[in-house]
Amino acid sequence: MKRRSTTTTPRPTRLSPADLLRLGLLGPRTRRLRSALSALGISLGIAAAVAVTGISSSNQAHLLERLDRLGSNVITVGPGKDADQKKVPLPPEAEKMLANITPVQRVTATGDTTAHVYRSDLVPTELNGSIAVEAARLNLPDVLHARLRSGRWLDTASQHLPVTVLGDQAAGRLGVSAPGRKVWLGGQWYAVIGILEPNELIPDLDTSALVGWPQATAHLGADGTASAVYVQAHPERVDVVQSVAGATANPAHPTDVAVTRPSDLLKARTETRNTMTGLVLTLAAVALLVGGVGIANTMVVGVMERRGEIGLRRALGARSGQVAAQFLIEAVLLGFGGGLAGAAGGALTVYTYAAAQGWPASVPLYTLAAGPLTAVLVATAAGIYPALRAARMPPTTALRAA
Repeated sequence: MKRRSTTTTPRPTRLSPADLLRLGLLGPRTRRLRSALSALGISLGIAAAVAVTGISSSNQAHLLERLDRLGSNVITVGPGKDADQKKVPLPPEAEKMLANITPVQRVTATGDTTAHVYRSDLVPTELNGSIAVEAARLNLPDVLHARLRSGRWLDTASQHLPVTVLGDQAAGRLGVSAPGRKVWLGGQWYAVIGILEPNELIPDLDTSALVGWPQATAHLGADGTASAVYVQAHPERVDVVQSVAGATANPAHPTDVAVTRPSDLLKARTETRNTMTGLVLTLAAVALLVGGVGIANTMVVGVMERRGEIGLRRALGARSGQVAAQFLIEAVLLGFGGGLAGAAGGALTVYTYAAAQGWPASVPLYTLAAGPLTAVLVATAAGIYPALRAARMPPTTALRAA
């Protein structure tokens, strides 16, 4: 009767995830300075990406806050030009027709006059300081979020009197620092009853002298038609109102109406900043690439220096996959550490810069999550070749070269 052999083939060793993690930490622990410098490249790239994204987001939040405060739902409807490039005035009923659009909340207007304004009656007529004299509706400050620096706005009584409210720059050019002064306007003295603060939404107000609509029509050559109609629409329906404003204001010649959204100027500035953001993010990507190359270089040098360790582990039974995993985990840990440090540094930069500018700090959560993840991906790609090189190294060759 044959005896069964009791000899069994030894099972290959398997390392637990905790063991692999300890092996992966071996390199960074023993070569701290080199590992820190390698992770620094990744950290700088992630910090730059987070900082640029966060600063751009904070700036956008600041601009949106300003737009809401200024009136981002205001549309300007004015005279356009015909085929001969001649200005086509708005019809007299344009204001009322625009006010009948359902999503429109309020409408106000200004009208041109033939008058000029001077500091005194002794100033030559050609030196008018480029100050326009405009007729204004009583609700203009409410619609355009215009604020008075001093004095008061026109009311039901004063709109019939020789009084004016000056824009910020107009007051400076006329040498008027406070209400109570008089200016020479339209061939007679007008009392200044108010001075406006600078208006970013409608900059033309800053260089205007505003008078009541009845006074302008009776004494300053205004024809009663609006030179600019300002339409305040429901915030969610601004685009709809903008699309029909031209045909509503002048149904006979809708293409001869200029319809603009003043806040688009501020949005154009945001798009310009976004262009610069793209450039800086490109530089951040280059920094990430350089950081990845640094990690790859560190790992390759580490493999060359640790050939004895690799050969001894292989001789004791470590499989090539375990050796590759050790060096790959080491690279991933370097990238992850650099990514975390970069995300923290970028967020700190955003909060510091936003506080200095007086902006609301805004760091998108996706950038904080994507920073370490991107760093890990870059580090993984950088560590594949050194890990494979270590895994393919024959034990005898590694021990002989140690």
